[in-house]
Amino acid sequence: MQLWEKERKWVWLSLILTLLLIGYGAWTIFHDPSVSWQDRHFKSVLKNYGSQARILLFVVIGYYIGKTILQRGYAKRWSGMNKGVGIVTRWLRKLHTPIAVLAIGVIFLHITAAILYGMKWDFSNITGLLAAVSLLPVPIAGILRYRKLDRRWHMRSGLVFTALFLIHAFL
Repeated sequence: MQLWEKERKWVWLSLILTLLLIGYGAWTIFHDPSVSWQDRHFKSVLKNYGSQARILLFVVIGYYIGKTILQRGYAKRWSGMNKGVGIVTRWLRKLHTPIAVLAIGVIFLHITAAILYGMKWDFSNITGLLAAVSLLPVPIAGILRYRKLDRRWHMRSGLVFTALFLIHAFL
């Protein structure tokens, strides 16, 4: 079995898991009475999806951080650090796509819950909408990147999404 076949297996498994997660999450969201969509309990559901997506996205972004540390030689200054960063980056490379698929599913649930909770035109909601719109080209460019057809669009659109996501999450 070649390397790309192993990676594809994990991607398909994460896609199935994501579809199950979206199905269960949508079922639980829409089986709450619509009156409770404006309730504090529902806001905690919304925030939980956001927190889960944040953790998953940090793992996805961590691959690029490790890759940059290795490429620029920042870890060579310390003796054992270079090998440790290399091992972690290798694991993050294998997990990058499956966890990104899961993160997109949780983001979808977060967006759905946010819309049902009620949109107010404040800073947090506007940056969340901008981050969601900027997320749309990232998986498409990722597929093109996998097939070696893009010109670094996956990285560029991912950086735009990361900046907007961090603004939305922490400001």
